[in-house]
Amino acid sequence: MRIQFVASAILITAFFSACKPQPEKEKQSIPEPVMSQVNHVEWSKNAIIYEVNIRQYSPEGTFRAVEKDLPRLKELGVDILWLMPVFPISEMNRKATPSILIEEIKDPAERKKYLGSYYASSDYLSVNPEYGTLEDFKSLVDKIHELGMYVILDIAINHTGWDHPWVKTHPDYYMRINPDSIPWNPVWMKEHPEYFKKLKKLKMTYPIHPTEYDWWDTAELNFDNDDLRKEFIKIFTYWLKEFDVDGYRCDVAHGVPMDFWEQLRPELDKVKPVFMLAEAEGPEYHRTAFDMSYDWKLHHIFNDIAKNRKDAYAIAEHFQWVDSVYPGNSLLMQFTSNHDENSWAGTEFERMGDGARTFAVLAATLPDMMLVYNGQESAFNERLKFFVKDTINWDAYSYTDFYKKLDAIKENNKALASGKDGGKLDVLSVAADSNVFAFIRQAGEDRVLVICNLGDEPVNYTLRSDRKIGKLQELFTGTTTAFKRKTTVALDPWEYCVYE
Repeated sequence: MRIQFVASAILITAFFSACKPQPEKEKQSIPEPVMSQVNHVEWSKNAIIYEVNIRQYSPEGTFRAVEKDLPRLKELGVDILWLMPVFPISEMNRKATPSILIEEIKDPAERKKYLGSYYASSDYLSVNPEYGTLEDFKSLVDKIHELGMYVILDIAINHTGWDHPWVKTHPDYYMRINPDSIPWNPVWMKEHPEYFKKLKKLKMTYPIHPTEYDWWDTAELNFDNDDLRKEFIKIFTYWLKEFDVDGYRCDVAHGVPMDFWEQLRPELDKVKPVFMLAEAEGPEYHRTAFDMSYDWKLHHIFNDIAKNRKDAYAIAEHFQWVDSVYPGNSLLMQFTSNHDENSWAGTEFERMGDGARTFAVLAATLPDMMLVYNGQESAFNERLKFFVKDTINWDAYSYTDFYKKLDAIKENNKALASGKDGGKLDVLSVAADSNVFAFIRQAGEDRVLVICNLGDEPVNYTLRSDRKIGKLQELFTGTTTAFKRKTTVALDPWEYCVYE
């Protein structure tokens, strides 16, 4: 279990007074928790993951430019680099904007500006020439390993771009269109008639199904085809064997049958121990296939708290739910931004306002692994354009010290390890503390106490606990506090305190 509540008399009175005693028969047998069968690699246990958008990372937008910056990322405390897709991008039906295909732009000079979606791959065995060569990519991976870091590749396999050779050589790999059928999402099509027109146009040329939603730049693959499955197993193992990558971030993992992921994972582990991240949410991804999935629910709770739509205690309730449905030792990825959120939903400052850093503290100290999106360490507050070149403005790296401290405590304090190796989440605040979330995690002699004001008014929070806490040092100020059974902490709006 990840979460337990401090059982002091005060907390029991405050939290459980309205609860009815459970019938005796419900107490008699408590089943053993289901455990994930995935063996997490040792280097993932106290890791920070960092997402690299190669196109937007530097003015050059190349592997070599990222390689030059690796020492800075190592110093920041990065352990795992997630590289957004490195594969060539299809030119046919390439997107210029969310609703316009490049073919609709008549001016050749204007068309050249649009580089397409990273996820419309035309070849899984090569790299985007805009980023460099295979030799450049191998050099990047080797340098990452030389600095003691690891690398996972981002790959989308529920669809390909329309230029992929399989469209012509293996049309049986794709979902097929019945020319007389109505699109499978008529409500959505009614709301977006402009996309329906594009679908009709594609139907005239191809018997292959475009991917759902508005991804007309991709063609949907059919995993009922065993030969396609075998081909993807070869592709996944190719990058492990030839370039020594350490795993994958699997885009739209929920769009691929679970039994394929369960078929794939053992084949990869035969080559080398890998780390697998699913862009998905749910306990089923953790049983045998993936190490980690997204904690989208907690991310949305963060956004809702920032907008005063939920209170701080929603975090405690979330982890109660996690414990009730996820296999033990599952890893969840916590984040305040990523490439999708930044481009489509807004920066962390747009969504979370003055609480942006406070929620980053929670992402680092709650179970399990924190994601940093490139640019967050420079307090980057712009939405990166998705289909065109839009370089990050690195400015003065003004949040570097903040993330260094979070990365260091995550790296060095065993209580913050991921999964079963980390300390349980002992929630100290109660539902009545609507703007304060406080908790302790402890593993062995390592202990972390976190107190956050998740509101825009100052509060005096009285921490009450039967456990002996003792003297702890605050991570960001260096001040030492002797915690007793009853200690009051004054918190400014959105203030965070991390003691160890």
